[in-house]
Amino acid sequence: MKDITTERAQIFADRKRTNILRAGEQQFIHFLLGKIPGFISPNIMTGVGMFGSIIVCTAFLLGANFGNVFLPIGIIGLFINWFGDSLDGRLAYYRGIARKWYGFALDIIMDWLSIILIGMGYYFYAADSTRILGFIFVVCYGWSMIISLLRYKILGVYRIDAGLLGPTELRVIIAIILLFETAIPGSITYSALITTVILLVVNLKDTNALLELGNDRDRKEREIKP
Repeated sequence: MKDITTERAQIFADRKRTNILRAGEQQFIHFLLGKIPGFISPNIMTGVGMFGSIIVCTAFLLGANFGNVFLPIGIIGLFINWFGDSLDGRLAYYRGIARKWYGFALDIIMDWLSIILIGMGYYFYAADSTRILGFIFVVCYGWSMIISLLRYKILGVYRIDAGLLGPTELRVIIAIILLFETAIPGSITYSALITTVILLVVNLKDTNALLELGNDRDRKEREIKP
């Protein structure tokens, strides 16, 4: 029988994680993988994740039209999104049916569509003068995805986290923002502004580090030319 620690390491071996919650998150995911019924495929889990994003978007729309009391529904959507998005690829590796490049491409596309849905929900909920924050947030998140892909191209190591923060931490932050907005209407403007500024600063820092990596690889390739 395979050692649990070894099996877990193999399931998560295709990507390097540095986020704060990684240890507990990976243990929980590994536990859940054995509970998923056989008829549920990794593609179905991807659909579950997308459904969660639709719920988040819907919570914003309900909040905009019927009051912010509906915003906590988005927290349920964030959990569903985490559940589907975190388990789809891991389920494939757990069952030994992983399609590395298919899964990689599908994951990137679904993540991008998910963040667009969440940003669009915020756009319709926010006051007219602050809707631009939703657009900037989506742009910054897309920027971070591009950084991850370029880092993968340069180093051959796929990392979806920006230091200690990753998609899971971002979901937790959005959930907290929704709770604050439910209790203190209007606070979402300041929360969104702070979150967007942090993401922008992190992206600028990661972009500089990425360019240094590219410069270092260029230098090494020039050195080994015959």
